[in-house]
Amino acid sequence: MSPHLEFEGKDVEKASQKACEELKIPKEKLKYDVISYGATGIFGLVGIKKAKIRVTLPDLTPEDNIEKDLEHNNKSKEHVIEVERSTEQARLDDKAITSIPDESVNLGKNILQQIVDLITIDAEISFEKKSDRILFYIKGGNAAILIGKQGQTLEAMQYLVEKIVNKHSEQRIRIQIDIEGYLEKRQNNLKMLAGRLAEKAKHSGKPITIGQMNAHDRRTVHLALRDDSSVRTQSVGDGFLKKLLIFPKKKYLGKRKS
Repeated sequence: MSPHLEFEGKDVEKASQKACEELKIPKEKLKYDVISYGATGIFGLVGIKKAKIRVTLPDLTPEDNIEKDLEHNNKSKEHVIEVERSTEQARLDDKAITSIPDESVNLGKNILQQIVDLITIDAEISFEKKSDRILFYIKGGNAAILIGKQGQTLEAMQYLVEKIVNKHSEQRIRIQIDIEGYLEKRQNNLKMLAGRLAEKAKHSGKPITIGQMNAHDRRTVHLALRDDSSVRTQSVGDGFLKKLLIFPKKKYLGKRKS
C-alpha cells in the first residue's frame, strides 16, 4: 500500500502546489484526495480554515527511500533547532517602524469606532503613535462591557482592528487599545505574575506554564523577565492565543545544587 502525506493551503490549488514543491513531483503526476476545501471565514478575517489534501506517494526504490529519509532527518533537525530557539528574542527584537502612515491610523480609528458604537454609546477614541505601534485610547461609554470578562472583549476588538489595518498595510503595525487605564493595570499585574512564576520555576527546577495569552500579554511577560539571567521564556502553540513557558536555566540549577 502506498504511503500518504497531508498538505494544507489557502485553497486546494495552494495545497497541491505546496505538495508538488516539497515532494518534487510534477503537478500532472500528483495524486491526492481532498479532505477539506477550507473556509474563507467572516470578512476573510475570523474563522478561516485551510484546505487540506491527502497525497498518495509514488512507490520508491530503495535508493529513493534512503534519500527521502536523509532529507526528512535534516528537516527534522532544522525544526528542532527552530523550536528550541528562544522565541521571545524574535518578539523583543521587533524593528521599529520609521513612520506609521496616517491612512493606517485613520482606518484603525474608524473601524474601532464602528465596533465600539455597536457595544455602547458616548465613547470617544483618541490615539498616539509609538515607534512600532498605534495606541488607541477609549474614554466614556460602558468601560466594563468594552473590556469584558478578563479582558476578552478588549482582546477581540484589538485583534480585529490589527487584522484589518495590516490587511491594508505593506508594513507590520501592532495595535494596542486602552480603556480607562485598563492596559497599564493589566501590564503591571502581568509583570508581578511573571516575577512570582519565575521564582517558582527557579525553586522547583521545572518549567512553569502560563496558558492562553495574546501576543501583547506574552510580550509583556517576555520583557518583564528579559533581564533575569536565571530563566528564559518561550511561546508555544499556534494561532492568536498561545501558551508561554518559563524555563529555569541549567546553569542556575547547577549553582543551586552545589
